[in-house]
Amino acid sequence: MPLFWRIFLLNAVVLIVATALLLGPVTVSTPVLLTEAAVLTVGLAAMLVANALLLRVGLAPLQRLTRAMTTTDLLRPGHRPAVGGRGEIAELITTFNTMLDRLEDERATSSARALSAQEAERRRVARELHDEVGQSLTAVLLQLKRAADHAPPELGEELHQVQEATRAGLEEIRRIARRLRPGVLDELGLASALKALATEFGGPGLSVQHSLDGDLPPLDREAELVLYRVAQEALTNTVRHARARRAELALYRTPGGVALRVRDDGRGIGGMAEGAGVRGMRERALLVGADLTVEPGAGGGTVVRLAVPVPVRFPAQALVPVRGSAAAHAPPP
Repeated sequence: MPLFWRIFLLNAVVLIVATALLLGPVTVSTPVLLTEAAVLTVGLAAMLVANALLLRVGLAPLQRLTRAMTTTDLLRPGHRPAVGGRGEIAELITTFNTMLDRLEDERATSSARALSAQEAERRRVARELHDEVGQSLTAVLLQLKRAADHAPPELGEELHQVQEATRAGLEEIRRIARRLRPGVLDELGLASALKALATEFGGPGLSVQHSLDGDLPPLDREAELVLYRVAQEALTNTVRHARARRAELALYRTPGGVALRVRDDGRGIGGMAEGAGVRGMRERALLVGADLTVEPGAGGGTVVRLAVPVPVRFPAQALVPVRGSAAAHAPPP
């Protein structure tokens, strides 16, 4: 029955009962007697309570739908309000769930295209840094060495310092190029890329341990890239914000696929809102149907977990055109 007729009939019943009370044996005298006032008060209260209860039951699915609307997050897909009620209410909830399915599909597709374009641009910039800037600095180093060999002793020390500064700049450019495009991921695989990542982020102030299972199910390129980028972003957040002294990078098999865990002993996330880095990790997780959780660790710090299903539940089809482009097949730097 439509919602309009249910509310109409409910109010009609209340009015009919009120009319029956007035036309029944119960009368009201002037002045009103105490017993008569008590009967009218009890009858009115009973009708109001019945009306409120029936409306509460009838509109409860709409309240659940309202809560779902205010808490829905497209970066955490899969949550749907249960279809309840009858008529228009059930149809409204079903339509809302269908709309969420469409929005999540469109969000995932647009994110996949944006991130694939970003990866292609990273490859291009990394190649130009390596081929253009790197080679130019290498030529500058050779010229400085030649000048230092023929310079007088009082000028040799200054040229040596310039050489060291140029060499440090060249190493920094190579490091940036490696971060922009993980060539080791394409050449040596995910395990070697994660080991290199742990070594790169480790230093005097931060010890990064890694634990990588050797018996992992086969992963496609998109899943490996998502795992690598999430690990890279999690370790970057650890270095920049956590003030941690120790971090752990683990990759292991699960019953449903592969899981990545990055844990540190830093100051934790507390009540801070998620920043652009975490939102970026969630965007990448959506590309392969993975589940990402960022939560406080049992002994302090932060734990980032990424569970990737194998086979991938939601392959990022938008990545295919970019992989087939010239930028995707460019030689590694």
